[in-house]
Amino acid sequence: MHATARRMHPAVQAKPRSWLLQSYQSRPQRHVKVLTAPSNQTALQLKDILSIDSILSNQDDPQAESKVVARVEELKSGGLLRCFGSGQQVPKRIYTIEELRLNNIDATTLLSPKDTTLGFVRQAGQVAVGAGLLAMYALEQDGGHVLASLFSIIFALMLDQVANGGGGEALLVDTLGRLNPGYARRVAYHEAGHFLIAYLVGVLPRAYTLSSLDAFTRYRALNIQAGTQFCDGAFQKEVQSGRLSASSLGKYTCIALAGVVTEALRFGQAEGGVGDVAQLDAMLRALGFTQKKADGEIRWAVLNVAAILRRHEKLHDKLADGMSAGKPVGELVMLIEQELAGCDDI
Repeated sequence: MHATARRMHPAVQAKPRSWLLQSYQSRPQRHVKVLTAPSNQTALQLKDILSIDSILSNQDDPQAESKVVARVEELKSGGLLRCFGSGQQVPKRIYTIEELRLNNIDATTLLSPKDTTLGFVRQAGQVAVGAGLLAMYALEQDGGHVLASLFSIIFALMLDQVANGGGGEALLVDTLGRLNPGYARRVAYHEAGHFLIAYLVGVLPRAYTLSSLDAFTRYRALNIQAGTQFCDGAFQKEVQSGRLSASSLGKYTCIALAGVVTEALRFGQAEGGVGDVAQLDAMLRALGFTQKKADGEIRWAVLNVAAILRRHEKLHDKLADGMSAGKPVGELVMLIEQELAGCDDI
């Protein structure tokens, strides 16, 4: 996670189809699917939802976030965004480790992400560089040239750390990692988990990126990784004032942990989200939480997020597909609303 909002800082069916059943005495019964054009009212509703994107696209407007938040509240009041902030949550209380285990959740593993894929890429890169230097020495028998190349590589890495916070290396490693389709899919599910949970607890996603290269292309910055940003200005003000409501804390905790919970449920082990967990822990400490109180908040959030994601597994799949295809926020919001239309157990 990685940008202001989710990360509070650098820390989602009613298909408008008509079905006509025609029976004929002279032939076997058959179903005929009739395609109908959207009504004017439906078209206007879709236009209203997609207006979210037109507001968010104006990055030069400092009031864009407040405008889109007001617009979303207006659409929710009008019944168009029925699911926004309407996710059914588990009762908030102190849950034990055993209760999490009974729900097939291993909190210890979940909160200790292991960056296996990118760690392997880094190690492979180091081995490749070492092999290249050895090959250079074997071919040229020039130790001075090899040492000069080695020092050049070390200097470039040090310069990247100083100037970009290691962003250049992160961009290279992440780009190479995405050559593995499994890694790219994992990232999409991770961010879709953040997106879906945020929307259902009442925080509007603002933008997302699924790779360091995507972030660099969009923001021209090397220190931004895959992540989702949110319209969380009100939350930030609460944090700055030191008066964080229980409701806001619960929302943020769920959003922050949505990525690691997603990976644990889908892949058995979280790889991404190390920063998410660290930032959440730092915030709880800054708020003066005792370890017992912090554990209670985190366990509830983990159980709550897992329950929501399990309940909406198919929607999560479609949301990950949509994000992989680069669909804008408004279309993803519309996807959530369409998939959950008529659903009582949001």
